[in-house]
Amino acid sequence: MKMAWLLVALLHFVRLLQTLETPMECRPQPTCQECLKSPYCAWCKEKDFLKFGESNERRCDNEKALRKRNCSDVFNRDSVKDTRRDDDLSSDPDNIVQLRPQNLYLKLRVGEPMTFNVEFKRAEGYPIDLYYLMDLSYSMKDDLGNIKNLGQKILDNLLRVTRKVRIGFGSFVDKVSMPYVSTVNAKLINPCPSRLDTCQPAFSFKNVLGLTEDGNEFKRKVSEQKISGNLDSPEGGLDAMIQAAVCQDQIGWGNVTRILVYTSDDTYHMAGDGRLAGIYHPNDGRCHLNAEGVYDKATIYDYPSVGQLSRVLSANNIQLIFAVTEHSIPTYKALSHLIPQSVVGVLEKDSSNVVQLISDAYGNLSSTILLEYQQAPLGLNISFRSQCSKGEYSEWDRTGRCNNVKIGQQVNFAVRLSASTCLSKAETFLIKVQGLREELKVTVETLCDCDCDDREHSATHCNGDGTLHCGMCSCYGNHLGQRCECQRQRDTDTVHEIEAQCRQSNSSQPCSGQGSCECGKCQCRSPYWGEFCQCDDTSCERFDGKMCGDQGACKCGNCQCKAGFSGSACECDTRTDKCNKGSLMCNNHGNCICNRCKCEPGFFRDQCTELSSPCQTYKNCVKCTVLKEGKEGLEANCSEVCGSVRPSRIPDAQQFDCQIEEITFEVEMDKENGAIKIAYADTPGTIDKTRVAVGTAVSAVILIGILIIIVYRVLLEVYDRREYRKFELEQKKVEWKSSQNPLFQGATTITMNPMHVED
Repeated sequence: MKMAWLLVALLHFVRLLQTLETPMECRPQPTCQECLKSPYCAWCKEKDFLKFGESNERRCDNEKALRKRNCSDVFNRDSVKDTRRDDDLSSDPDNIVQLRPQNLYLKLRVGEPMTFNVEFKRAEGYPIDLYYLMDLSYSMKDDLGNIKNLGQKILDNLLRVTRKVRIGFGSFVDKVSMPYVSTVNAKLINPCPSRLDTCQPAFSFKNVLGLTEDGNEFKRKVSEQKISGNLDSPEGGLDAMIQAAVCQDQIGWGNVTRILVYTSDDTYHMAGDGRLAGIYHPNDGRCHLNAEGVYDKATIYDYPSVGQLSRVLSANNIQLIFAVTEHSIPTYKALSHLIPQSVVGVLEKDSSNVVQLISDAYGNLSSTILLEYQQAPLGLNISFRSQCSKGEYSEWDRTGRCNNVKIGQQVNFAVRLSASTCLSKAETFLIKVQGLREELKVTVETLCDCDCDDREHSATHCNGDGTLHCGMCSCYGNHLGQRCECQRQRDTDTVHEIEAQCRQSNSSQPCSGQGSCECGKCQCRSPYWGEFCQCDDTSCERFDGKMCGDQGACKCGNCQCKAGFSGSACECDTRTDKCNKGSLMCNNHGNCICNRCKCEPGFFRDQCTELSSPCQTYKNCVKCTVLKEGKEGLEANCSEVCGSVRPSRIPDAQQFDCQIEEITFEVEMDKENGAIKIAYADTPGTIDKTRVAVGTAVSAVILIGILIIIVYRVLLEVYDRREYRKFELEQKKVEWKSSQNPLFQGATTITMNPMHVED
């Protein structure tokens, strides 16, 4: 087992080395700047690097290939990671650090991904701000009485997992407009359905108490609240959540874990519902609380959409707990799927279980770590891999996620960045854990400019008619050529004469159609080269999907094979080691072609060591030999059908696998020299199988009949003997006595027959 694991590890290591040694493919470009925009490309800025007729694209290749082509001055820019802030993870109350690093500056090549690691560790005792948002519609009347006494219990329960907790309270009903709330004057003052009850006027949202550590203050403020009422079942909860999230100063949110507890016993209105009341302005997502903490623009702006609510909560790092009654659970679970860092809990009808519900929900929220990015610029691709325990990383995904993370447990993430285009300037985006304010600031700059430090105007290398930059001449005016050595001609005859110098023959295209004719010389497009751009080092034949079978170099469309290989695609191995069987080549039954045996008909295997269908192959040879037995000279010659094989007769009758008519034979191959040996003999005398079968069947029937009769007679004899013994036993038991029967009396009356006459 250990050997198997060792072998797997070794193969993996070999593949890794092959990957590292194999240079990434580069797509050549005509300028240095375009070259750097192409992944894995470098630029040769050596002045005299290009050969005659080569285009500037030949300067652009991967660095290893340029070095191999003897470029002594390669310009290349590698991706760089600069860690500008990397504080250690800490649970110190005065300096809590849960995410590292905190600031990175990256320089990326387009198309070349960069990977870096991010660590997160849940700190013990991280402070909590909890804002309790309650539905005060009339159906929540029983709940309000219980909530008045639960503030301190909520604080005490959360203090078990953190050192500092603050709690606040807000309430909501619905927009004060028909058809949500009755606008009859009496109902505006007292919206209770029964005149015997007293309710406070309806409102959309009210911040009753900002975040505080004082449980008694929470109890006092909540005790002052009265129930309210509305007409329809859905409430204005989404309006209230938006205001509770964006009104940072009024609520008093701190730089801590932020939790919003939403309690209700019914569903909610969403974007578009406001049109029923003539409210058509989209929700602007801003804070509109007046001095009394009331949302006073509810009749101007429509309800927010679910997507808008999700973005606002995420932007303000607020985690959401839905505490709703059982019949509303399906609705809020569907809503929770659309809002990250939110959970749903079942609220008892009188809210008596809210303390335990909040505790359980907070545990679920805080144990789920979701790493995501925000404000990423276009053209930047970001993906994550998660290592939630000591095991392997997960697959790449758009977010990093770990569940059931305990306090003090560290989880790791790998982040991969790749730029698909050049950025006009350095761009910054954020990587953060949902629900927390801690963030990693990442600034990205793309490396797309060539700064070769060799710019020379009217350079001598360019014959004074161009600027030298990155080893390449940019010619002035009508000047052309690698060194601006000629001018563009306007005279037609002159142009034709110049083009004629670029034709390989009178019928061919200038520069073979693969370049431009400048100054009577071809400037070829990559990968073409040569005096007339007739050569292409990428058009050679392929073998097994590889250029020149990976056993040669492609030069001008032809493979130049390494020693030991031949063929148009270097597909032929000139060695013969795989054809040899001892001292024999292909066992004397084939030819060695490209180090592989091409066997004669009737032979197969790598060294032609096996016969295929020997009976069929040599039956004519045996038949000919039998027919010409006893003859001599040409009449006895069967070489036409036997070749070099000479069958031999065995005098005694034999039975072999092969048979023709009354002759049976076998074919064998000599393991030493590969020679074929055939031995044949007469078939042993045959027996009439029909008579044998009939006789056997009749004999079997008779024998079975006799056996049945014998068995019957034996059984009958046994039965008779047993019955006779029983008779004898019964006979012995009978006793015959001669004494007179006492019951017998003789006759006492004598009667005379009157008709009888005695003589």
